[in-house]
Amino acid sequence: MSLVNIDRAIRLSAPDVEALIQGRTIAAIVWRTFEPGEQYALYPGNVSGDLPCDQYYRSSFLPAAQKALAELDSDKVSIKAWARCELCQMVNESESLEALSRLTVWKTEALQQILQQRPFIFVAYLRVYLLPQPLEMPVHPSGNFVPLPKSLNVTDSTPVLSESIFAKRRQKLEKLEPPEHPELEELQSALVHLSTTNPKAKQLDAEIKIFLGWSSDKPVKLIKPDLSWINTIAALGNRTKELDTDKSNYQAGTDFEIVVRDSLEFLGFTIDYAHKGGAGGLDLLCSKPYPLVGECKADKKIPNDTAVQLLNLGTLRLKDKEILAKATKLIISPGVPTTQLMDAAQIHGMAIMHPETLEKMVKLQSNYPNSVDLFKLKQYLKPGQSDDEVAKYIEQVEQEVKVRSHLLNILKTYQENTGHERASVDALSGAYSMSNPPKKLSRKELHEMLVELSSPLTGYAGRIKAENLGRDRFYFLRDLPLDD
Repeated sequence: MSLVNIDRAIRLSAPDVEALIQGRTIAAIVWRTFEPGEQYALYPGNVSGDLPCDQYYRSSFLPAAQKALAELDSDKVSIKAWARCELCQMVNESESLEALSRLTVWKTEALQQILQQRPFIFVAYLRVYLLPQPLEMPVHPSGNFVPLPKSLNVTDSTPVLSESIFAKRRQKLEKLEPPEHPELEELQSALVHLSTTNPKAKQLDAEIKIFLGWSSDKPVKLIKPDLSWINTIAALGNRTKELDTDKSNYQAGTDFEIVVRDSLEFLGFTIDYAHKGGAGGLDLLCSKPYPLVGECKADKKIPNDTAVQLLNLGTLRLKDKEILAKATKLIISPGVPTTQLMDAAQIHGMAIMHPETLEKMVKLQSNYPNSVDLFKLKQYLKPGQSDDEVAKYIEQVEQEVKVRSHLLNILKTYQENTGHERASVDALSGAYSMSNPPKKLSRKELHEMLVELSSPLTGYAGRIKAENLGRDRFYFLRDLPLDD
């Protein structure tokens, strides 16, 4: 990281500045040749030339271009980034303009018009860095260079694109190679209108930008407003400790039963909603993927009556003692079990769980969808207080996710460092073993994990399948971010 002093800006059109900040392009059309190492702040202005905006910019970028122009203020300018010139090339061949257009945000017709007015088009390759905070300054009416009201001491610690991604983009631009995924660029432009109001569209938009090399950011972890109830599981379980009236306690108990049923359903159980607790009712009855019966007790202590009630009501509702004997039996309560209840739980195979543990498990499922395997979980629902055992299972799942996230990062880094579009199992096995991994993997285990990550249902990696393990090739698609 180096310290940089910036005392003036170059004037570019506001859409061009926005395209550079978004990572949509690494190029700017300038009025003279720039030397590598020249560095300036980016001053957004109006589009120069005679063409209107919709004839100047490609349709995939037009909404962003129009928005950038609409946000221009007549009194002040907001400077959000600075850039260092890495290369400047002259373009004077009309046949090169179409290729240049495909790799930037400008229409071929706009480039042609510029070339008619000048002997050359100077294209500067700019490495762009975001400022810690936007600089507000008065509008400067004219001039290609704009003096800043005060010098900026900034660092190069916040590049829009990583060094490897920028190098790859620069190579394609120098050679005027066609874009690899034009259809995804069109899809991304279609998502622009939706991403401001639709969280899923915003997530997909961010992931496509990363895949196209327009962004180095990790995918944004979305806030799921419809899942805010997850954070209330433990609180509802402990609520009755703070209430005095029977009426209040009854309502608190009902609320707790509801959130527990919602939790089990979110984890993947099929709830039998014919049984909704209440007086003389069984609080929990799940039919799939295996029978589960349960009771919710939001009290300071869990009496032995809880076990008696669970067995009696379970027998009445299941109408088969053999099914009840094999069913998973679960008591969820914030309270302390009595000695008699602990004895009954051991004899009859009843697991006792605190609502805090249930909340942690549901959050795990929320952060990493379908990560909770209910059959594996069943093995940790031991008779008696099972919080410690379930905590071991949660830790195990988090460790498995961490290994997969690490492996994806190895695949991504390997492609960036080598420039190879795909990686073999042998190459990745070597890179993985040298990376201080969270868990050692055999070559076979690593291959199996890569196949899992490249499944269409996961989509974290891609796979070119071959006739045997050694010839399979894999490539990175998107990160698996770890929960903080």
